[in-house]
Amino acid sequence: MASVRTLRDAFDEWFDRVALESPARLTLAAFAVTILVFTGLLSLPVATSSGVRVPFVDALFTATSAVCVTGLATVDTGTYWSPWGLTIIGVAIKVGGLGIMTLASLAGLAVSRRLGLTTRILAAGESRASGLGDLRSLLTTVVIVSTTVELTIAAILVPRFLTLDYGWPKSLGYSLFYGVSSFNNAGFSPDPLGLYPYAGDLWMLVPIGLGVFIGALGYPVYLNLIKRWRHPSKWTLHTKLTLATLVVLQVISVTFLMAFEWTNPNTLGHHSAASTIGNIFFQSINQRSGGFSSFDIGAAREQTWLLEDVLMFIGGGSGGTAGGIRVTTIAVLVLAAWAEARGRRDMEAFGKRIGTEVLRVAVSITLLGLLVVLVGTGVFMAQTNIPLDRSLYEVVSAYATCGLSTGITGDLPSDAKMTLIITMYLGRVGSLTLASALMLNRQRRVIRYPSERPLIG
Repeated sequence: MASVRTLRDAFDEWFDRVALESPARLTLAAFAVTILVFTGLLSLPVATSSGVRVPFVDALFTATSAVCVTGLATVDTGTYWSPWGLTIIGVAIKVGGLGIMTLASLAGLAVSRRLGLTTRILAAGESRASGLGDLRSLLTTVVIVSTTVELTIAAILVPRFLTLDYGWPKSLGYSLFYGVSSFNNAGFSPDPLGLYPYAGDLWMLVPIGLGVFIGALGYPVYLNLIKRWRHPSKWTLHTKLTLATLVVLQVISVTFLMAFEWTNPNTLGHHSAASTIGNIFFQSINQRSGGFSSFDIGAAREQTWLLEDVLMFIGGGSGGTAGGIRVTTIAVLVLAAWAEARGRRDMEAFGKRIGTEVLRVAVSITLLGLLVVLVGTGVFMAQTNIPLDRSLYEVVSAYATCGLSTGITGDLPSDAKMTLIITMYLGRVGSLTLASALMLNRQRRVIRYPSERPLIG
């Protein structure tokens, strides 16, 4: 017994050291190993409805998409996989979602512990508001909040599936799957036709849409809201920036979707006004990361594809299950441009000053994202000969771990599937590892070069 306790203590000490000193390496390794484990499980013949072993590239693609909570699929999720296969995918989504939130919080904790004493004192209130404390209590909180939301969504959906004569086992299974998939912004659907049959069904769309929205907020935000929902003035700057930016993006998304798709007979043009509005709001939430769609994206107008390219690339909140470069990243870039336009020395928001080191991280994350998307799109086009508009949409969706598609994923050659697999992996771990690596690599130099400003623009 003593030896077991000694081994456990040694493992805890090793994990704490790796998690706090090198969260980037932990993130890369954890997601890679998890993807390989679920690839093996999906490769079992029992995972498919036909009982025939799935091709390795499709098993790897599905496992990557599930663990990275993306939602892109090379095979039809509702018909190709058996109940056992759907269970594996659901567990992979849950594990991936928990890993994202936990590792993101670990990175924040590592950064806070590496700061100097003065800076830590000044940032103490912000750190406590973000819930960056003991590792076990952190993980416990993440599990409780995520599971509560998922079960609530499932409880709302069960009666609806029963009214559709799905029966108790199928109703429970589908409801739990949608609960996990929506909160974790995965976009996987166990229905053979996805959510297309429920385009006018608010009983289905509202809880799933809310699950996507809550999951996209990020763990620091909803923990802060839970603790201080009665005192908005005490919300952290991160919470205020996230909510404000999401509201602005929501307005932009709804406005342009109405302009582009209201009269499109191939998508929403044949719906009633009430149904069209409901679908537009649902799609506007899922454009940034959710990946669900209640109409055929492939039949949407090209202007809608361009809009969704931008929104998917921005993504959702930091420390949550959403993808993209994150809304706070784009908010910092906009605030920097606004401060420069007004001739201000500092970036300011909600009575707080934002340091220039945050801007450098935001610029680095954005440039990395653009580089991955541009290179990925070029390689993808060379592998498939698919036009730029559809190729860009697919690659952005993979990088932003959104999961929306114009309908080309299932017909891709193996090398193009591998390109999307790499893109999904980089999109999920890239921004997190880069941000933590940059913040942990701060160096104080005694000697600094003379300052000179080059011409810009």
